[in-house]
Amino acid sequence: MNAVIVGAGGQLGRALRREFPEAVALDRAALDVTDPGAVRAFDWEGVDVVLNAAAWTAVDGAEHPANLGAVRAVNVDAVGHLADAAEEHGFALVHLSSEYVFDGSHEGPLPEDLAPSPLSVYGRSKADGDVRASAIERHWLVRTTWVVGEGANFVATMAGLADRGVSPSVVDDQIGRLTLATELAAGIRHLVETQAPYGTYNITNDGEPASWADVAAAVFTARGRSADDVTRVSTAEYFAGKAGTAPRPLNSVLDLTKIQRAGFHPGGWREALEAFLAG
Repeated sequence: MNAVIVGAGGQLGRALRREFPEAVALDRAALDVTDPGAVRAFDWEGVDVVLNAAAWTAVDGAEHPANLGAVRAVNVDAVGHLADAAEEHGFALVHLSSEYVFDGSHEGPLPEDLAPSPLSVYGRSKADGDVRASAIERHWLVRTTWVVGEGANFVATMAGLADRGVSPSVVDDQIGRLTLATELAAGIRHLVETQAPYGTYNITNDGEPASWADVAAAVFTARGRSADDVTRVSTAEYFAGKAGTAPRPLNSVLDLTKIQRAGFHPGGWREALEAFLAG
């Protein structure tokens, strides 16, 4: 299968490059997907699937009015450009979404067909991008949470703090599961290679849901620090007096039933975290 990865320089993009080693990997310098002319001019001949890992992911930065155009250019307009190219050239589109399209008030794991209710500018942009991707028949919309891979991320930050002897305050009322970028990329490959029915799929690591503070405590323990060195605070306490921050959904737990029925069974997040920190 001939694949093209866009947004190939990010955490997920790098993981996708390992799962699809024969794919054409394009960072923004190679293809700016916010430019409709560049997308139209690209040679899509023979391409079977495009994996769209390009996104604005700075959740708080998206709240600044000066960034709105750039946020929507990559999270909404670019998705439309790729969807148009998919329709014209006959390739399938894999597009990545986020639990930020929901407000976090749903009781229990979030199903794929839950109506969007974003709290933030970032969440709205992802929800609108989902509409663009879902408008074409041949699409896999993959929703995920709390991604950890190569580069800057929460786990790397906590590991650095632990190593430097810092004792951070971390929120304990946002609940979800980590998603290792490697696991997410493997799940995407499963969908593509098995030609799973088109539509929306949740993919995260499995395991008992936990808070960000629980994740931080697990990192500290792995680094030889005490879990008690992580101070647990509420989201309201953590963001009190901090201007320009985006509201966060408190429930980020995605229902994994559909992807499991499709034959992909993600590993537990705690085991994956241990392997990530050891590797």
